[in-house]
Amino acid sequence: MRRLISTVIAAAALGLAGSAFAQPIKIALTVELSGAGTTSGTNFKDGALLAIKEINAAGGILGHKIETTVADTQSNPGVAKGLAQKAIDDDVFAVFGPVFSGSILVSMAETRRAEIPNFTGGEAAAITKQGNPYIFRTSFTQDTAMPKVARYIASNLKAKTVALMYVNNDFGKGGRDSLIKALDARGVKVIADISTDQSQLDFSAPVLKAKQSNADVIFVYTNEEEAARALRELRKQGVTQPIVGETVLTSQKVIELAGEAANGAVAHVGLTVDAPIPAMRAFRAKFEKEYNYISDHNGIKGYTGMYILKTAIEKVGKLDRKAVAKTLHGLKISADAVPGVIMDVSVDNNGDLDRASFLVTARNGKQEVKEILPALGSK
Repeated sequence: MRRLISTVIAAAALGLAGSAFAQPIKIALTVELSGAGTTSGTNFKDGALLAIKEINAAGGILGHKIETTVADTQSNPGVAKGLAQKAIDDDVFAVFGPVFSGSILVSMAETRRAEIPNFTGGEAAAITKQGNPYIFRTSFTQDTAMPKVARYIASNLKAKTVALMYVNNDFGKGGRDSLIKALDARGVKVIADISTDQSQLDFSAPVLKAKQSNADVIFVYTNEEEAARALRELRKQGVTQPIVGETVLTSQKVIELAGEAANGAVAHVGLTVDAPIPAMRAFRAKFEKEYNYISDHNGIKGYTGMYILKTAIEKVGKLDRKAVAKTLHGLKISADAVPGVIMDVSVDNNGDLDRASFLVTARNGKQEVKEILPALGSK
């Protein structure tokens, strides 16, 4: 009888161990599915879900399947903070989102306290300047991107003055400050500093101010819908100066919304589905087949971010959130070894990314890559 009881207990223990091993890796997607960030959040979510589908089909991570919950921040920082707390209560392994800088700046305090890795599409420089060891970008910081734009404005366009039109939120103000600093270092002056509102509908007055400044270049740094409205108004008012931006200005959604008004706009972009890279073209085809629309940069962020997390977990060899966060810092991933990251990428000690990027022009409904810019850390 004792032997039988021992056998039953051992079998039960093995069953529990097997059950524990089979427990899913819970990941919360807290993204903007309504409000001003709908385009950004939807693309980010869909990219992440596509990666999760592929990873689970290939056996998961260390034998564990990924289980996801999706929640809408409504593009509201207060809602984002509440959703971060809910994800913590659900004992998730990682959080993806929000994408809007203002929302992640608020919500990441919660995931930091809980020691949960948090991946964001936000680009505001302030996000990774707070010493948070659990925050990781899926895109460039403004402090990395803006110097590349400033170089193009000063060296390629030979501009001496710029009219800067930006959205008055954390994202816009952070980009404004980084750009002014980068332009100043190259002897280029911002002679028209024009603030616009999030979700602004009428751009006639801001565009008129930019036009009347007679600046050599007009720089537009807003969210997607506003960028399209600004482009249409710039063309309507007959602006002939070069129109330059960073990532959003020539994103697929902006190009679709602005139509012919987008033609000729130039931007530095960290990610584009039109890049002449086979792995990127393959991603574009998979995404379009899955969702029936063309991904913008946010879709690529969500997709590659999930593979970065997978690589870190596999390197640690167990589901340990603190160890994974520690391993992510200084992690270098080759696209040859991990095709899901699409391009070689490295993560620094702040959680910022370094990889190649692109200078693009909007033309005939898509981005045309003018130049591939090497990673800052490349030799």
